[in-house]
Amino acid sequence: MNLDWNTLITGVAALLPLLLLITSSYLALECVLALFGLRPRPQPEAAIPSDLTLAVLVPAHNEASGIQRTLSSIQAQLRSQDRLFVVADNCTDDTAALAHQMGSRVIERHNPNQRGKGYALDFGLQQLAADPPDIVVLVDADCDLHPGCLGFLAQQASQTGCPVQATYLMETPANGTVKDGISAFAFKVKNLVRPLGLFYMGQPCLLTGTGIALPWSAATAVSVASGHIVEDMKLGLDLALAGYPPRFCQPARVISRLPSSETSATTQRTRWEHGHLIIFRDYAVRLFRQGIRHRQVGLIALGLELSILPISLQVVTTLALVALTTLLGLAGGEWLPFYLAGLAFLCLVFGLILAWLGYGRTDVKPRELLQIPAYMLTKVPLYSKFMVGPENTWVRTERDS
Repeated sequence: MNLDWNTLITGVAALLPLLLLITSSYLALECVLALFGLRPRPQPEAAIPSDLTLAVLVPAHNEASGIQRTLSSIQAQLRSQDRLFVVADNCTDDTAALAHQMGSRVIERHNPNQRGKGYALDFGLQQLAADPPDIVVLVDADCDLHPGCLGFLAQQASQTGCPVQATYLMETPANGTVKDGISAFAFKVKNLVRPLGLFYMGQPCLLTGTGIALPWSAATAVSVASGHIVEDMKLGLDLALAGYPPRFCQPARVISRLPSSETSATTQRTRWEHGHLIIFRDYAVRLFRQGIRHRQVGLIALGLELSILPISLQVVTTLALVALTTLLGLAGGEWLPFYLAGLAFLCLVFGLILAWLGYGRTDVKPRELLQIPAYMLTKVPLYSKFMVGPENTWVRTERDS
């Protein structure tokens, strides 16, 4: 049999553009469907069902500067029978004392060899196990819960029997720059637009950090004890593989704040984006394999969602492929890889424009859109660093005072 080397080379060269086309098309579909979320629709009562027992677990490492604000937003939504636990984890400040003054039950944990939010959550869940609640809600110590958040989360977790992720967004600093606005928009695409698109597809979402409600059966289905730098994403995928795919709850809203320090912002972005790439490396094939083997569409959907690279990297990679496949076409006359790469780029731009029109105009003004490419280019060193040595140690982002 004669081997057609030109066909083989074209096929190999088209593989990566094809994969990017699939993931970019998936992102565009999510952004299209998320526009349905702009239409007003009836909302359930924002009250914790009377027949449910609820506990809120707050892991906190040196959060004295802001924990009282967070606890106030939680306590305003609790009933007398609900419980609020703060895990003061390896703290060297007044976190424990301040939480105790606020009326919370405080559990102190000291283990410098096991650092990270996952270990703190595991410690808290062990304390709850003696008298487990129906629903446990995980809330970070540096965020605010909008009114009704706990009620929405508890209702959906009870009705579905699945983990539930609130809408978790970032505010810009008081004197925020255009770069901060672009960061807030990118965070909104990741944590609101794309999960909302998945919700309208009827598919599960990734866990994105704080505002997570777990039925007790799910809270104990997998181990959360780890120092992984994106322990929330890891937890969501472990739960999905164990039969508890997370669901998105748009009405429940949790707000945190972007750090004003550029050093802190870089630390935060490095942890998030390196963590995403590590999780993609470790979980994507497992999700597709188990999803196909057991005909679980939700796992395949999560595999596709996880395969969408961090947006800046997806854009930069796609543009690089457009350039490379252009050279291939000029040199050898094979244009299929170029068409695939070009279509992937168009899908990506189309999806992001829809996301901005629907959800991002308050974060990025029209005149600021031209600064987005420069912002993406500033993140190239972050991805280059991943190739040399990915961040794999949990580092707490410094808070603004």
